[in-house]
Amino acid sequence: MDRRTLLKTGGMGILGLGLGGCFRGSASSLSPYKLLPPLNVAWNRVIHTTVGLRPHRPSGFVLRAERFGDKTLIHNYGHGGSGMSLSWGTGSMAADLALESELREVAVIGCGVAGLTTARQLQRRGFSVTIYALSVPPDTTSNMSLAAWTPTSGLVDRERRTAAWDLQLRQAARIAYRQLQLLSGPEYGISWIDSYALSDSAPRERSTQEDQDPLLPSDLRLPTVALGPGEHPFPTRYASQRVTLRIEPSIYLDALVRDVMRFGGRIVIRKFDTPRDLMTLDESIIINCTGLGSHDLFGDTELVPLKGQLTLLVPQPEVNYATFGGLQGTGGFIHMQPRSDGIALGGTSEEGNWSLEPDENARQRIVEAHRALFAAMRGSPSLGPAISLS
Repeated sequence: MDRRTLLKTGGMGILGLGLGGCFRGSASSLSPYKLLPPLNVAWNRVIHTTVGLRPHRPSGFVLRAERFGDKTLIHNYGHGGSGMSLSWGTGSMAADLALESELREVAVIGCGVAGLTTARQLQRRGFSVTIYALSVPPDTTSNMSLAAWTPTSGLVDRERRTAAWDLQLRQAARIAYRQLQLLSGPEYGISWIDSYALSDSAPRERSTQEDQDPLLPSDLRLPTVALGPGEHPFPTRYASQRVTLRIEPSIYLDALVRDVMRFGGRIVIRKFDTPRDLMTLDESIIINCTGLGSHDLFGDTELVPLKGQLTLLVPQPEVNYATFGGLQGTGGFIHMQPRSDGIALGGTSEEGNWSLEPDENARQRIVEAHRALFAAMRGSPSLGPAISLS
């Protein structure tokens, strides 16, 4: 399922973001349900709204090596909304391609999550690494992501997949999932969290097509517990619960920068306008981790942005669960994930929109839909008129 199809299916659909939604029956044995504190959604708790452009390629990410004059150029880009999930895996595979050369000095272009994890995988193999980038954390696209284990989000159009690409994805996902588990803890901002997909329709099994041809193997698709009326605290008839990895971008990316520097790496602020500019680098091996930047730098016109925006609320420490979906008739698909820097509210994915300006209509829709959801969860009466303090 690609991201565009996913967003059309509502909250229950996103439950299967690469994890398969493998239901294991009802949770009647779990009743009484776990009590969860409602989120406090109010306009005077809004901190700011961020925008990120995910680098989507309908045929999937690019991971390959090619000759580039007298240099070796290795591409590692186009991960859609899955970069935070897959980067340790594709970075490992890119580093293995670099091992085919006897040289041990590498230039990595790009300092988002793909560039940083690729640099670390190179360092683990004994390479000397210099990252060249115009933007570094906290000013990268990776910093603007919701960030959880979503290894197929905005990644590929099903009809464009190939068997060879599927093998790359599955290898990358296995490597990355294990690496993220090993980094779990406060130092890297990675933790396990319960997430709930909300709907008034009963959860259904995966489609026949997905069963026959899943993006990920079964061991990377965590099981889901279907919760019926009276088995969960939400104001929808059904909820589907699973455990997933949450990644806090500001903590995680800063930690990766520290690791790269700690192991002898360098970061150089530099802009490249054309491939010819890369020829001036001293390094003979270049790894391209520029994400959406490859559209202009390397002329990959298949790359298109998936514009997403997040509105952050003041942190609410007692809220430690994520939600996907909302009340019917409250403005479409929405999702919420708590982080230490704020409560992230989202629900947008606009293909082909290159604007980095927040969409005010989307901001209003997302905040008000969450406001309605959690007011109903508290059993509050009418919300009254909305007041935006923008």
